[in-house]
Amino acid sequence: MKITQEIKDNTIVMTLDGELDASSSVILDEELADPEIMSYSKILVDCAKLNYISSAGLGVFISHLQRFEDAQIKLIFYNMQDKVRNVFEILGLDLLMTIVSDYEEARTVSNE
Repeated sequence: MKITQEIKDNTIVMTLDGELDASSSVILDEELADPEIMSYSKILVDCAKLNYISSAGLGVFISHLQRFEDAQIKLIFYNMQDKVRNVFEILGLDLLMTIVSDYEEARTVSNE
């Protein structure tokens, strides 16, 4: 798993490349736990190259969700492959998290 970050305005764009499993979820957790991330209003997660997500990977996002909501930081997933999106939908996480089709749509999601 390779995770890259890019800052655009008051938004951080995280690109996930590879498989998000138990071992790589530790790296993602460290990235999301970084206090500096709390200074952004949006976290956009580009999933175009995310081939697989395990329950551990999902757990990382779930564990940070309330903290982001409390700080009014919007967590938005986009470019999700069908097989990854199906995992979110089967578990009902598409109802808890914002999933949109592309960067432009993610960029324009309101923080309200």
